[in-house]
Amino acid sequence: MNKNNFTITGLDSEIEVDHRCSALLKQFHQQLLQDDIPALDAGQLALGADYFLREFIIGDCRENLLTIDPERVRQFAGHWYIIKTLEPNIKELADILQGVAVFYSYLFDQGWIDEQCQQQIQKNATTLDEYQQRINAFWEISDDGYRHWCEACPLPDNA
Repeated sequence: MNKNNFTITGLDSEIEVDHRCSALLKQFHQQLLQDDIPALDAGQLALGADYFLREFIIGDCRENLLTIDPERVRQFAGHWYIIKTLEPNIKELADILQGVAVFYSYLFDQGWIDEQCQQQIQKNATTLDEYQQRINAFWEISDDGYRHWCEACPLPDNA
């Protein structure tokens, strides 16, 4: 796999990358089924990865999903998901993050990302207590507290 095939340089390449990502997610889903993951669970894992990748990494950050900074997982879970979701909740977020973790393990197994990146993504995908605290703190914001809340887990400049 050529990592450059997932590099976004403009609107046309973003559309192409989105299509490639969709195809990659279908391969991922098929692999889960071949690994005897029940169909419903495989679908849920692929859905979580899809949301993270196509909405956040490609859609908002416009970054290459094969070369992301593992910090993107934390930024997604601790900020982006919370402000973009009508009723952010840890159950839904945990399901999404599980999909992200399993997807990036799949990429590692295929040799498309390195071990350090994969391990850091796993770590960032499992710090659910931190994300629950971020959700709670979001609902408790008053006056000009939003800026402080944002600064505690800032989004990338291009998101």
